[in-house]
Amino acid sequence: MELPPTLELDTVRKTFGDFVAVDAVSFAVPQGSLFGLLGPNGAGKTTVIRMIMDILAPDEGEVRLRGRPRTRDDLRRIGYLPEERGLYRRMTVTDQLVFLGELHGVPRGEATKRAAQWLERLGLGAWAKAKVEALSKGMQQKIQIAGTLLHEPDLLILDEPFSGLDPINQGVLKEALAELRERGTTILFSTHIMEHAEKLCDRICLISGGRVVLAGELAALKRERGGNVYRVWIDGPEATLEGLPGVAQVVPKGDGEARLLLAPEADPGEVLAAVVGRTRVREYRSEEPDLETLFIQAVRDAN
Repeated sequence: MELPPTLELDTVRKTFGDFVAVDAVSFAVPQGSLFGLLGPNGAGKTTVIRMIMDILAPDEGEVRLRGRPRTRDDLRRIGYLPEERGLYRRMTVTDQLVFLGELHGVPRGEATKRAAQWLERLGLGAWAKAKVEALSKGMQQKIQIAGTLLHEPDLLILDEPFSGLDPINQGVLKEALAELRERGTTILFSTHIMEHAEKLCDRICLISGGRVVLAGELAALKRERGGNVYRVWIDGPEATLEGLPGVAQVVPKGDGEARLLLAPEADPGEVLAAVVGRTRVREYRSEEPDLETLFIQAVRDAN
């Protein structure tokens, strides 16, 4: 028997006055998946997450957890990292983490043990007895992440979790998310940085202007939409390729290399002929689109 999705949104809508922040958004997050809620700043991602967490009530539609409307007890089993971080600055680091663990029902002794483990993993073991206010912004971000994970939630929801982290600690967080997924934790995180989602997610939902423009399994979406992305190597500067008929976007890569996003009606052979008419072509081949290209296509097609 197929298990219901861990999380499901059904035509959820939210307005603020005359402004439609979220417009009929629907998606399902399968159990054990790592799901990316993606889009540019202001797309409506945080509003969607706040409705999932019952911070905001949807004007229309429904949020379901494991096939039924969510309850307050369900929310206790969610690990939630909001976009606006908040810690008690005068608490010690350990006391802060233990407090957050106890809020989610973890006994003090177990919360203390888990806090020490996470601090070591995040490179903050030496700061266990320091007050939160003594930590840098990036270190406080790591404390917030540890507090989100301390009660070992079944569903993890992270709003822009990589914000404020340097590249090394972004890598630590990516490793932790991958391990949690291997253990069966369902993870949803929002980001406007496509590279992070490309490396982590097996499913995505792209939102633009409060509406879903693309959703599904990432590998399948790439296969379905991979017919109009080409890589070309030429003798000369990539600027030579600007304004080519049938080309919606040119992404220069340097040293005469560029990625071409063809218009939906474009003929790849005619595009190649146009390139040859301008410069010598060393190589021209079709390739699988990256997530950023998928997003550009989806937003363009939706407008």
